[in-house]
Amino acid sequence: MNKSPVPKGLTPPQLIEYRIKELGDWRGELLAEIRALIKTADPGVTEDWKWNIPVWSHDGLICTGETYKNHVKVTFAKGAKLDDPKSVFNASLEGNARRALDLYEGDKIPKVAFKALIKAAVKLNQEKPVKRKA
Repeated sequence: MNKSPVPKGLTPPQLIEYRIKELGDWRGELLAEIRALIKTADPGVTEDWKWNIPVWSHDGLICTGETYKNHVKVTFAKGAKLDDPKSVFNASLEGNARRALDLYEGDKIPKVAFKALIKAAVKLNQEKPVKRKA
């Protein structure tokens, strides 16, 4: 459950910053930490604002950051195609495409493994599709 609509005329990075400040609690702090980890893992990441939530992309969608009343969710668009040897993903495990990480108050982000997933998602986005012979 996201807060009220954000002001018009802000850039996507400004909208993300606005959301972080608007939350004003552990969820905002966690979203800020997630954002910093993504930007550290991939300095070429693009920040966007879609569906009233933060979106991070690099040659395609990497992940989104949603805030709810009791948790923060990071959803990887192609998470089902990513190796997750450290079992970072703990939500949306049954789907064929997405995987998510749900974080609750007091949870710690597995920083090294999370950044590895970001890098793997970017690499997957950059892979050229294999052409099938007819």
